[in-house]
Order: sequence, then structure tokens, then C-alpha cells
Amino acid sequence: MQHYYSRPIRDYAARLYEAPVSTTMPESRQYALAKLLDAIKNAGKRNGLPIDAVAEICREFEERRVLQTGPHLLLLMDPEAYYTHVLSLLGLSAHGCSTYLSYAVCTVSLVERARKGPGWLTVDQTPINVFGLPRSRMIGYSLLTGPGAYRFELVPAEQGAEPEALAVLHNLLPKGQFERPAHAIKEANCSLWPKLFGSRFTFLQIDDEDIADLVANHLSEENSWLRTRLLEDPRFALNMLAEIDRLADGPWSGWLARGTDFFWFYQNGRRLPLRLVAGELVNPATGLKMVRFEAAEIIERLADRSLIPNLLLMFLVVSVLPGARALGGSHQPVYYPLMRYVVCRALEAAGVDADLREALIADDLPGAWGHRVIECDDDLLDVFRNGDMAVSSDTIMDRLGKIPFAKACGSMTSFSSDASWQELSRQLGEQAISPTDAEWAFS
Repeated sequence: MQHYYSRPIRDYAARLYEAPVSTTMPESRQYALAKLLDAIKNAGKRNGLPIDAVAEICREFEERRVLQTGPHLLLLMDPEAYYTHVLSLLGLSAHGCSTYLSYAVCTVSLVERARKGPGWLTVDQTPINVFGLPRSRMIGYSLLTGPGAYRFELVPAEQGAEPEALAVLHNLLPKGQFERPAHAIKEANCSLWPKLFGSRFTFLQIDDEDIADLVANHLSEENSWLRTRLLEDPRFALNMLAEIDRLADGPWSGWLARGTDFFWFYQNGRRLPLRLVAGELVNPATGLKMVRFEAAEIIERLADRSLIPNLLLMFLVVSVLPGARALGGSHQPVYYPLMRYVVCRALEAAGVDADLREALIADDLPGAWGHRVIECDDDLLDVFRNGDMAVSSDTIMDRLGKIPFAKACGSMTSFSSDASWQELSRQLGEQAISPTDAEWAFS
């Protein structure tokens, strides 16, 4: 980022969306890119986009291979999502693009911290309970919780505190009932995009359900890379897990957690971790065998959404294998290179895919900080009060794009106030880790 620190933020955004320098793509990478494009096509059709719009999304993505992976599945007017999308649009505008593909994590909890997360939205300094759910149905429950009956209730946290913009929001959001909170937010964002950002960019947001289908598509073919490496070569999966454990025991501890082994299990509305033991995915709390680690059963569980890929598997199929640049939050620029390192170490230990390992070494800027870059005090109510919200967003984009990077990112609290980054700084200062470490070779 240093080269862009005193330049307008739009210059940084433009660099993020530069097409990666072309290198020879091994067959496994070409295959993975084709599978990812198929998933994008399916998501576009499912969202009701015209065929030619879907084709253009795929064309631009194949040419540029850059994916925004920062925001969780939040309503577009949530500042954490809104200003990240503004940054992405600034970058895409610099290259004359007309489409925008974004991946949104939806395995997160409805409440991530006090009155923050997909289940809450702050409007005019007032916390709003998006679905009107009691605390007992929010704490520990994921956006993918279901089946159920979810509506946009927009209930202020305190009685009598109803911002004037709330009525506008009620009119903007879908009135129907949804099986999962994630489905409600996805449909809302589809309808909000043109109202908020106009028609200049065709927007497509994919999430973990799309990734579940993508992984199932990989595994359904007997000779696919993912099936032969992950499921049928026990050394590869176990070597990756062993490398993650090794990182957790050293100076990189805390950056790449082994939260679950490749998949999350959903049961009674809650997300459960799994451990790979002797060819079975086991609930570590009870020791019960939940799923056999083999293609047919995993495909079935992915289809009924009782299994959802974890972040490591997600990044494997949308970025590591197809060679797409991943933009993310302040932790991703560390844990994503470590993921790439873990994959390469496992391949090296198995003595396979030398061409893929060489491609990973040669990747041009495989990941970068691209989420919560813009720290802004703008009151988004001004956007909603304006009769033409898309015009307001254009004005905001034009103004923000001219601001120097150093000013746009403000105090960089995502780094300076974060315990993991403070510990990383200490480790660097004490030379316990360095940029020349093997773990950092795939950054």
C-alpha cells in the first residue's frame, strides 16, 4: 500500500482491479476457473439477471479475475458494505468495467458483537433489529439458520426511537417471508442495488450457498482435482490440517485457526465444527460421526445445506485454484497467504502438482486489503433522503475517489487497534518472523 499512500484512493482501487499479469495456467487452474465461471452463470440466472448480463459478468471476471471477498452478507446500506462496494466500483470504473462480482460470507452469526452484524443495522445512530428477533434467536445463530419464517421487521432497539428514514427503508425492502435470514438479505440487495447505485454496474453477489454448489460440482466428477486430492488422497487433507496446527503452535499463531475441518455442519439452527478422523467428519464435542469424508455423502449434505464449506475450502475453489485475486479485510492479507502456503506445503509433501505450485509462486498480487479501507463519517441518511439515491452515490464516489489514501483510511483502526496486528508487530520487532520466512513466500 505504501506506493499509494499519498495518492487518491481511486489509484489504489484501480491497482486492486488491474488484471493479473498473464502466466501459464496449468490444467488444474483452467479447470477450476471454468467451474467458477459455471457457478457465476448459475448464480446470475438464479438472481434473474438477463442472459447477456450474465455473459458480460463472466467475460469481465475471466479477463480480470478479481473478487471482492471482504463484506459479510450485509444489507447494502450498512456502512461496512456500502463503502467497500464504493471502493470496488472506483477500481472497476478505472478500467471501464460495467459489472461487479462480490462474494459475501454468510456463515457468520446474526450478531457478531454488541448490536453489530447482519441482524442489526444502525440508522441515524439508532440500532435497528433487522428481523425483529429476540436475543435468544440471534446469539450463536447463523445467517444460514433455517428453515424458519423471517421478515424485515426493522424494530428499533429502544421504544420510541424511530428514525425518520425507517419508513423509507420499510418501503425499499421486500415484504415477503423467507426461509433463512441469508435469503432475505440476498433478495433485498438484488432490489436495493439499482436504487442505491443505479444501472451503471450490473451487480452479482455470491455467497456460501453458491460455494456449496460449486464444491459439489467439483466433487461430482470422478477425475476432478478437488475430488482426487482432497477426498481420495488422505495425505493431502491431513497434511493441510497438520500445517495449520503447526502454524498455530508458532509465531503465526492466531492468524489461521482450525475452526473446522473443511466443512461446517448445520444442525437445529446452529453451526457446528467438525474434525476429520479416520475418513469421517466427527463432532469433536460428542465424538459422534456426522459425515463420511467421501464424495457421494458430502454432495448430498451440501445439497441439503447441512454441510457448508469453510473459508479455507472457499478460497481454494474461488481463488487459489482458479488464480483469482482476493480482496478482503484487515486480517485477510495475512491469513490468506498462509492458506496458500498450507496448500503448497501439502502438495509438496505429496509430491504432486509442481505446475500448480509454480503458478502460485508467480501469482501477481494474489490478495490485498480491500474491505473497510474507507473510514467515512458520512451520514448515509443523506443518501436515503435524496430523491435519486443513485445520483447521491455517484456524488459520494466522485468525492471519495479524489481523497488521498492516507486520509480515506483515517486512523487505520482495523490494524492499529487490533490485538493480532499488535502481536504481529511485536513478533516482527523481535525478528521472530520476517518477510523472508517460508510462510510468507506465497503472499
